[in-house]
Amino acid sequence: MSTSANPSSVSRTQILDRLRSAKVTDTPTLPDVKGWFDAHRRNEDLPQRIERLRAAMQAVKTEFHDTTEAEWPATLLRVAASKGIRNLLIGTQTPHGATLEALQPPGLELVRYAQAIEFWRDTLFDTIDASLTGARSAVAEIGSLVLWPTPSEPRLMSLVPHIHFVLLDVATIHSDLHSAITTEGWADGLPTNALLIGGPSKTADIQQTLAYGAHGPRELVVLLRHPTGASL
Repeated sequence: MSTSANPSSVSRTQILDRLRSAKVTDTPTLPDVKGWFDAHRRNEDLPQRIERLRAAMQAVKTEFHDTTEAEWPATLLRVAASKGIRNLLIGTQTPHGATLEALQPPGLELVRYAQAIEFWRDTLFDTIDASLTGARSAVAEIGSLVLWPTPSEPRLMSLVPHIHFVLLDVATIHSDLHSAITTEGWADGLPTNALLIGGPSKTADIQQTLAYGAHGPRELVVLLRHPTGASL
């Protein structure tokens, strides 16, 4: 007794046979991305890049505070006190976290992100007021911070607390995204999540009414760190 082949199996086999037998055409010429950006990049110095980043992010309610390498902890503590922050989430084995811990700031509890989320989910979501992370860099053209999450500073640190402090060195502000990608060597390896953050979390209803903090921090505070001795 003969049996007929499954139609779907035959069709799949025919498709695969056609793909295997198809002639490989020449690889199309790729666009000269670097050449385009070199020709269209704005000729801006660092102060201009700083101001363009600041203007773009302040337009979406990001808060900026200029500080220095020496003064940023005092700046953070002053802003935290003004906002009534009781505790601050810091990463493990980060230089900025260690700097704050060495100060033992009065009136502000420092909480390390030192365990897996399943062991302290309720604490993280219900009792942490704010977090501090470092920024890898920033992109002036699109008004965004670049965050590079690691096991020491997981993604949730920039997602869960109501207030997110970000420490950004002015020397790492790039003109555009292409400059950031090439200068920092993103092609050599990316984390699970490379983040571009343009402001605090926001959403809108059908009437286009903005609400902040619906899906993440309702406040984004950038500590813009200049070299010690810089004129602010």
